[in-house]
Amino acid sequence: MSRTRWRFGLAATAFLVTAGLVPAPAHAEDAADYAITVDPTAKGAKIDDTMYGVFFEDINRAADGGLYAELVQNRSFEYSTDDNRSYTPLTSWTVDGAGQVVNDDGRLNARNRNYLSLAAGSTVTNAGYNTGVHVEEGKKYDFSVWARAESGTTLTVSLQDADGGLATARQVAAKGGWAKYKATFTATRTSSNGRLTVASSDAAALDMVSLFPRDTYKHQANGLRKDLAEKIAALQPGFVRFPGGCLVNTGSMEDYSEASGYQRKRSYQWKDTIGPVEERATNSNFWGYNQSYGLGYYEYFRLSEDIGAMPLPVVPALVTGCGQNQAVDDEALLKRHIQDTLDLIEFANGPVTSTWGKKRARMGHPKPFHLTHIEVGNEENLPVEFFARFKEFRAAIAAKYPDITVISNSGPDDAGSIFDTAWQLNKDAKVDMVDEHYYNSPQWFLQNNDRYDSYDRSGPKVFLGEYASWGNAFKNGLAEAAFMTGLERNADVVKLASYAPLFANEDYVQWQPDLVWFNNHASWNSANYEVQKLFMTNVGDRVVPSTATGTPSLTGPIAGAVGLSTWATTAAYDDVKVTDADGNSLLSDDFSGDASKWTHTGGGSWSVQDGQYVQTDVAAENTMVSAGDTNWHDYDLHVKATKKSGKEGFLVAFGVKDTGNYYWWNLGGWNNTQSAVEQAVDGGKSTLISKAGSVETGRAYDIDIKVRGRQVTLYLDGQEWGSFTDDKPAEPFRQVVTKDKKTGDLIVKVVNAQSTAARTAVDLGGAKVASKAKVTTLAAAPDAVNTEAATAVAPVTSTFTGVASEFTYTFPANSITFLRIRQR
Repeated sequence: MSRTRWRFGLAATAFLVTAGLVPAPAHAEDAADYAITVDPTAKGAKIDDTMYGVFFEDINRAADGGLYAELVQNRSFEYSTDDNRSYTPLTSWTVDGAGQVVNDDGRLNARNRNYLSLAAGSTVTNAGYNTGVHVEEGKKYDFSVWARAESGTTLTVSLQDADGGLATARQVAAKGGWAKYKATFTATRTSSNGRLTVASSDAAALDMVSLFPRDTYKHQANGLRKDLAEKIAALQPGFVRFPGGCLVNTGSMEDYSEASGYQRKRSYQWKDTIGPVEERATNSNFWGYNQSYGLGYYEYFRLSEDIGAMPLPVVPALVTGCGQNQAVDDEALLKRHIQDTLDLIEFANGPVTSTWGKKRARMGHPKPFHLTHIEVGNEENLPVEFFARFKEFRAAIAAKYPDITVISNSGPDDAGSIFDTAWQLNKDAKVDMVDEHYYNSPQWFLQNNDRYDSYDRSGPKVFLGEYASWGNAFKNGLAEAAFMTGLERNADVVKLASYAPLFANEDYVQWQPDLVWFNNHASWNSANYEVQKLFMTNVGDRVVPSTATGTPSLTGPIAGAVGLSTWATTAAYDDVKVTDADGNSLLSDDFSGDASKWTHTGGGSWSVQDGQYVQTDVAAENTMVSAGDTNWHDYDLHVKATKKSGKEGFLVAFGVKDTGNYYWWNLGGWNNTQSAVEQAVDGGKSTLISKAGSVETGRAYDIDIKVRGRQVTLYLDGQEWGSFTDDKPAEPFRQVVTKDKKTGDLIVKVVNAQSTAARTAVDLGGAKVASKAKVTTLAAAPDAVNTEAATAVAPVTSTFTGVASEFTYTFPANSITFLRIRQR
């Protein structure tokens, strides 16, 4: 995912759409009339078993402290300021007595650089993750440590919290060079605030201090936290995409070795993550913490196999993204990464007699993992540079493994110059599959159900590798569900799709929304998860063509006040003029006096200086000030803007309704690499038009925005920059019908994303059907959110007995309904 879009995900989005695109809500007891017509004799697109999957990236502490079941944080004393400015090698540890972390030739091995030297009679205590080490009464926990004690020592290991012991202490006698020592605890109480303490009677060196629950997913050593893995398995995903995301295409592309200076800020490289855990490299995580690689490629492959999903790894293309945006120009390094990718395929699929197949077998899995797809790169903002490297990867893979599908991508957004360039390169080169990513407002998803209707049926297939609407409320799930009906209808083009990201640890959130939330003792499904699960467990094998009537919509003009803002930038504004379509002045401000016409609703610091309105806080984000009437429409806005300092450019807003609903022209956004018009709907943004370009510091720009009806034309220094028409209805009533080949069921899937029930005449085109249908319904208030304490959005099953070739069904307001209808 793209860090450059991170800023748009921080506010939960609200329901539904900008005024004028959807009819005003009726009373809940009212019902609107719709019709669905199905043609059971026609064949729609075939739906692959792998249609829906999951995307796992170590973001929001999804791996260490999350899916990876290790309970000890910083177990090998490798935390560093490279990971986080606040980290030290003793982060999460407390030493009582004398002890220090050492990096010298006495270490455990070359790739595990640090160890703890503990003096005689000293103790070291680990705080675990979140509130502490979580243990449950009666369950077993396996402790291990690598220790070196030339003169011999007794290690006393204990678990406790503020109320006392959590298990009987264990003693381990250690003597000689580095060796692994083990002990087992049975918890006598349940606690989420535990601490693990190791006391040494004599001087000792310690490394890889570990505590694992015995009860991991599928009872595997170095395993996965059971409740989180079970939530993935319950989705019945067709594939698992891993390990990123920004982890793949950021940082150094060098390896972790003496020759490269043991670089910590590296891209995720699979060879770092296999073999004995004590010999795996460590790395800084792009999202601001450390990743131990205890959860590595072998474990990802095992998870995919255990849940019956296709593994789909992503490898670096030597072009960084996520705000770094550099092309690595090193032919030898490129060849090494290409060879690493070929070695990865051998690791996954090769016989035990091959070099990397033998390594897989030694890890405990002689049988191949049946890898069929591999992705090169992730959201690169330099499409030409990326594609030149991609072609070299693809050629090498095709020469040795012609049956492997090699997936490309189209950058970090759903549209724009990067997207267009990338797609054209992919089409021209006849790439098999292209990965699209986008995070947008619920309105965007309601407006774009038909996105793939017009895609070239003979061109590359689409992998929708990352998508979500901004928020975890049920209104977000409704919008995503409406969009998913369009994905299924176009299953001949969209072959794979995965909501992103998968996990969020509630105490370490870098990105939201997220599918599953957890802490150290519990996990819960978001409303979005329930939507994904309903679709993923009721896919069907083929689309049955169907049509539906729509919702009459009003199309009033774009209306609202005007605004000025900045993002991590200081800027000066002057000569603001707003005139109506007849040239009459609505607002004029040259800031020769005060700024009393403007209302400050954002952050930052605004003041009038030398006849300009200046925002002076270079760190502040979204510093919006606005002026005018929210009922203004059909007007011309003129602004003179000058960037003073900072990372980006300036933001000029129009159609401003309130702090969460507006349009703005973002000039010099995305670290001053592109400009775009974005629409905010209750805090969630979507990009309407974008182009590459930057803003010069100290230069005054003339900005003009012409709003007519729902059409907007934008001018920069007197030249037309671009235009758009925002008139696409956000249709709240969407449907798709699929057929389950195994059962013969017709699965009628209906989304009603409005506060009015949808009384619907369903015509099954003469199909002979049973009179009873199994119904699964998700219905809740639009703002309903699932939490650890309460599940507001959950499926309800029932039976409907009025099925016939033609029947009427009323779909509740704010609902997703699946009718499984048995054909006779």
